[in-house]
Amino acid sequence: MNEQPGTSDRPLPPQPLTPPSRTAGGTGQQPATPHPAYAGHQPFYGDPRGSSGPSTASGSKAPRDRRRVSVATFAAGALVAGLIGGGVATAGYNALEPDSSAGTVRSEPQSVVVNNSDDVNSITGAAVTASPSVVTIAVSGGDSSGTGSGIILDTDGHILTNTHVVTLGGQVSDPTIEVRLNDGRLFPATVVGTDPLSDLAVVKIDAPQLTAATLGDSDMLNVGDTAIAIGSPLGLSGTVTDGIVSTLNRTISVASSAVPEQQPDSSASENKDGFNFLPPGDSSAPQPQSQGSIYLNVIQTDAAINQGNSGGALVDTDGKIIGVNVAIASGGSSETTGNIGVGFSIPISYAERIAKEIIADGEATHGFLGVSISPASADGSPTTSPFSSGALVENVEPGSPAEDASLEAGDVITEVAGFTITDPESLTAAVRMQRVGEQVPVEILRNGQTMTMDVTLGEVPAN
Repeated sequence: MNEQPGTSDRPLPPQPLTPPSRTAGGTGQQPATPHPAYAGHQPFYGDPRGSSGPSTASGSKAPRDRRRVSVATFAAGALVAGLIGGGVATAGYNALEPDSSAGTVRSEPQSVVVNNSDDVNSITGAAVTASPSVVTIAVSGGDSSGTGSGIILDTDGHILTNTHVVTLGGQVSDPTIEVRLNDGRLFPATVVGTDPLSDLAVVKIDAPQLTAATLGDSDMLNVGDTAIAIGSPLGLSGTVTDGIVSTLNRTISVASSAVPEQQPDSSASENKDGFNFLPPGDSSAPQPQSQGSIYLNVIQTDAAINQGNSGGALVDTDGKIIGVNVAIASGGSSETTGNIGVGFSIPISYAERIAKEIIADGEATHGFLGVSISPASADGSPTTSPFSSGALVENVEPGSPAEDASLEAGDVITEVAGFTITDPESLTAAVRMQRVGEQVPVEILRNGQTMTMDVTLGEVPAN
């Protein structure tokens, strides 16, 4: 698409920014010609279905790092995240749902507004850099519709998002999908593949002049690092919020209608207090019953995120993607409860692997150990306490990787591939994150002695 010459004479990032005279957000204030994409800039998606919780339009936390940066740093820096939100039972977690107002036409900003490029902070730089790589995804099928977010992976048009976005939480198996880029262009999309065990999916558009996201290294994150979210919470597009990485390697469970009721390497007793996807799209449509749960090791952040930003990006202060937002915790019983400062994002190191496999094969694979497990107490005995100290092996499947590595019933697994194992859910999440055929160290407690053995993981059996 062509840009009007002379829209700005300032030395701004890769491409000109929105001139001060073109304020974003109001009807009739959009430029006559579409804005060019800014390197790393990401659109945002939200669910305006309403929430009794606070909006993320400006965030409720006191400012943290508002240091000023030079124009050169501004051009290179970026930090953004598409977010998701929801509410379940008290203190429950919920995957973000698609936006129920998918059919509503709004006049909304398509870029980060910068009125003074000589005096910008790191949050602004991150937002400007990352935004062009984030898109809004509209999904419809039958009587249901909704919107979510996505991250442009390459110039071929592959876009990373959530499975529950492209299926409207399991309501739609053959969706009609449309993608709106940050510059306002619209394109039809097709589903390349979905992976219910990670709640990740890839869709594809045929479009020129795409800005691929720059992916960071989520394995190098520290608690306390800045995390920035950019999205359309509650339909408020272009919202930027910031926070920190609150916790790493947090295990959450999310109820899903897309996975089998029984899965290998999982607890015999279902965790009833886990995270749940919010009902997607049209809340009046009947919601499918969840069959089982998926278990994810996630980045926890206090950056304000709410409904309608599923599949969006969590980015660092360099504008690099560090996670794919998937869920928030709720402090109340209402599913529409908004942000309370506890949000979750799938680490990009894991999401990138899944995306590459989906693009190559149409599906993704997950590691398989081959054990039945239950919570273990500190001394290795079974426990019903909410505070367990590992995963007690109850049974080892014949011919499984666990049997090949000489794991035995009664062993307590306490660590896998560097992930601390405190319960069956964390074991399942840690094993699923690994590649099939990968050899990983597994630390166990056997007869009061700690020992480590190498296990070559298999592939999760087909259901």
